[in-house]
Amino acid sequence: MGRDVLIMLKEEGDLCRSFEILDLVLQFTLIFRMVHYKLIFFNGRGAAEIPRQLFILAGQGFEDVRLSQEEWLKRKPEMPFGQLPVLEIDGKQLAQSIAISRFLARKFGFAGSNPFEEAVVDSVVDQFRDFMVEVRQVIAVATGLQKGDMKKLVKEVFFPARDKFFGFMEKFLRKSQSGYLVGDSLTFADLYLAECSSEFAKKIPETYDGFSKVKAHADLVRSIPALQKWLEIRPQTSF
Repeated sequence: MGRDVLIMLKEEGDLCRSFEILDLVLQFTLIFRMVHYKLIFFNGRGAAEIPRQLFILAGQGFEDVRLSQEEWLKRKPEMPFGQLPVLEIDGKQLAQSIAISRFLARKFGFAGSNPFEEAVVDSVVDQFRDFMVEVRQVIAVATGLQKGDMKKLVKEVFFPARDKFFGFMEKFLRKSQSGYLVGDSLTFADLYLAECSSEFAKKIPETYDGFSKVKAHADLVRSIPALQKWLEIRPQTSF
């Protein structure tokens, strides 16, 4: 397209103007070039689910690559830290699930409306990560990755960790005028809490007991039409 414009204007004898037009054509080409996103993980929700939800909410197409264990062993040496998920942006790799979520949230407008809100959102996500470390054994047994006494783990591990984490989240929600954790609109911190609490509730019916605001928050987030549709059609997996 740029070459055709250049030739046409050359024939009219306006070479200087030709280069100005060509420069504009090239600028618009760069602006509107489609970025290719490829999200690489296993066939599960896990650490790749919030990045997927951010793509869905932003209406941004992406390649959802789900590796088998055999494929993973072959590709593991290619990954920055030898683990998944990894996001490729036009071939450039970004590792670590929360770093990926934060990158996408900032790009698509789900990270907070100002620098202070962004920092608070990050703090909530960090607290979520602490909670997930505390309950990792519960998750492993609930998803069949290892054997264990689920009833005992729920009582001795899950409930104490839940009480602390959900207690913090209830404080945020009591102060909220929007129903979201931080500010007036959805952030990726909301996605982490809603996905986490909803999935635990499927395995542990008492998950929301005593935490009505966390339950209402999950209902609010998961009623967003684009997200609701994704939850209906996403692959059903064990984790």
